[in-house]
Amino acid sequence: MPNPRLAARYAKSLIDLSVERNQLEDVYTDMQFLNQLTRLSPDFVNLLRSPIVNADKKQAIIDAVTKDKISPLTAAFIKLLVLKGRESDTPEISTTFIEQYNSIKNIHKVKLTTATAISDDLKNAIVSKVKNEAHLENVELDASINDKLIGGFVLEFNNNLVDVSVLRDLKDISKQFKERNVFVQNIR
Repeated sequence: MPNPRLAARYAKSLIDLSVERNQLEDVYTDMQFLNQLTRLSPDFVNLLRSPIVNADKKQAIIDAVTKDKISPLTAAFIKLLVLKGRESDTPEISTTFIEQYNSIKNIHKVKLTTATAISDDLKNAIVSKVKNEAHLENVELDASINDKLIGGFVLEFNNNLVDVSVLRDLKDISKQFKERNVFVQNIR
């Protein structure tokens, strides 16, 4: 069961330790790797959360999967998690670490969803427009494709939503016809 308070404490401890040892960027890269690994591999997450697999076996599998891909500090941190029986919280800890890192570095996440793939030039133009309009220094763009939008885009950042998709327009028109069209009453 996810425990956000526990994840925040462990992530904060790891950030403090990595800053103390001047390894924050290395550990950040490791946490991105672990975050992607846990998002893309449900089997790995199931292993971490399995009460049947003992801690030694979990540690051996984690070491095999992460060998030469993470720093010694992150490897020691994962060993600590396994030793304390907290390896099941690794996905939440890695996500929280990335959020705290972004907060420290003043990096703002911007999520862009489009109906089709867009060019890098257009992505860069959107990032610069968001920087100028919202007065943000560091912006990290997360682009995805959702063909259900039909056209246009949806932009999310700092609890703001800009939805200029064709799907949204069609839903608005449909709503207007259902609620405000006087001709529908006359037809019945």
